Amino acid sequence: MSHFRPHPWHGLEVGPDPPEVLNAYIEITPFDLMKYEVDKISGYLRVDRPQRSSAQHPTLYGFVPRTYCDERVRRLAPGAKRGDGDPLDICVLSERAISRNEIIVRCRVIGGLQMIDAGEADDKIVSVLENDHVWGAARNLSDVPSVFVERLQHYFLTYKLVPGRPAQARIAKVYGRSHALKVVRAAMADYDANFAQ
Repeated sequence: MSHFRPHPWHGLEVGPDPPEVLNAYIEITPFDLMKYEVDKISGYLRVDRPQRSSAQHPTLYGFVPRTYCDERVRRLAPGAKRGDGDPLDICVLSERAISRNEIIVRCRVIGGLQMIDAGEADDKIVSVLENDHVWGAARNLSDVPSVFVERLQHYFLTYKLVPGRPAQARIAKVYGRSHALKVVRAAMADYDANFAQ
């Protein structure tokens, strides 16, 4: 047994039943007005930047451990020149408010947003908290009200906007569970190709 905290990207398990049921390491909650991000070297959470806009993230937000967005993820995103070189992003719907970050939540994949940011594939997987009393039965993106998907799209299209400058990000498509599972598998394979010993 290790006496040290495992690195959240490399030291945690991808999940109990990937690509469907995953672990999500939460960096940002809907209550945060700062953009937090795991430092890739130390594994500690750091302040990336204050949020420029007044919008707050509509869900829990973080990444899937032992995933990486590289060539396999890029191939699933026509128009992308490369993967973004980060772990796979994930949004987690939860009926009960969770106000803490740096936690691990178990979640079920239901869909995603194919985001291209400055030419990079930057998919946002959408999931529901496992065993959630309201959202836990959802198995596809169509099982949740479309307003949630609209909020996610609006947030990701606007949270980096600077007045007077052109947008760098676009959402190429919204997809359901079937394509989301392909993206998770690709990100797992990209991780193995780049980091497996």
